[in-house]
Amino acid sequence: MIEDDLRAAFTRHETLTPSTGPLRAAIDRLAARRRQRRRRWQAGGTALAVLGVLGVGVPLFTPERAGSPQVAGVAEASGRPLTTGAVTVLLLGIDSTAPRQQLADSILLVHIPADRSRPYLVSLPRDLRVPVPGHGTDKLNTAFALGAGPTGRETAKGYELARSTITQLTGARIETGLVVTYPGLRTLTNEVGGVSVCLPEQVRSAHTRRVFPAACQRLDGAGAVDLLRQRYGLPEGSQDRDRNARLFATGLIRSASEQGVLTNPVRLATLLSAVGPGLAVSPGEATMLDLLRLVPTLRSVEPVGLSLPVHEAEGPSHYLEADPTLAPEFLTALREDRLGDWVTRHPKLVDGAR
Repeated sequence: MIEDDLRAAFTRHETLTPSTGPLRAAIDRLAARRRQRRRRWQAGGTALAVLGVLGVGVPLFTPERAGSPQVAGVAEASGRPLTTGAVTVLLLGIDSTAPRQQLADSILLVHIPADRSRPYLVSLPRDLRVPVPGHGTDKLNTAFALGAGPTGRETAKGYELARSTITQLTGARIETGLVVTYPGLRTLTNEVGGVSVCLPEQVRSAHTRRVFPAACQRLDGAGAVDLLRQRYGLPEGSQDRDRNARLFATGLIRSASEQGVLTNPVRLATLLSAVGPGLAVSPGEATMLDLLRLVPTLRSVEPVGLSLPVHEAEGPSHYLEADPTLAPEFLTALREDRLGDWVTRHPKLVDGAR
């Protein structure tokens, strides 16, 4: 009886029950707002992490990986005024799979002029005969190996000896630097969806027999590393390899720029996390964060590729020597931030001009 009365009462008052539609919609809106806040916190946390790995509170040459930086340090870095004047960064490409010493196969200076016109990629030939502090005279590529020790694991010491050798050679102030291994470069290339490289002449791999045509082509990570290792069979040997490295670096910068990697901290954090220990950073006097903040101020991110003018040494030594006429003028232009004038006076020494 009681159950029948209750059913009858619910039936009589059912029309008075408010609709659940507005309540459900309100719940959905609240859930959406909470999901959005979670995504913002996740993105913000990743952005803070990438600011940390780019030089805020990170020891010298800690392998690049997302971490938990000190928030105060991040705030302090982001609040600093932008770096003024010319900036020069040292990039070292290392074959970490080498069975013996880990020589610096590619040695590049990235020079950002004070007028923020565009970056310059300057190759320093690996076979250049130079004084290596504390080690007499040797090829430039041995400086990293001598500093890194027999095991090649002392990356910071290898970088520092290479940096001091190059500073002594060029007289240029180097604010910070990067060391990237071939495995790291392979991952980096794949993460940006490949890199387009326009080769002026055919390259045949001595390692895989792959043929890279004299044309524009998009390389994946394996192809990029294969190309960058090649010097045998090229008309100018290691100098042609340096040119190909500059062309690859130009393509990599272009790919990263097109994808917004250079200005998107979340995308950059993902990229660096994927590369992991294949990329290491020296904070130097200007952190990598400071330098990345300069990217939006550049009138063009398309680099100009150059090389220190050299000639072959006499005899069977396989050394290269700095050109006695052109090299002093070139190095003065680098030190005095006048590479634009150098390019105007020597257009045939610029990548793509021949």
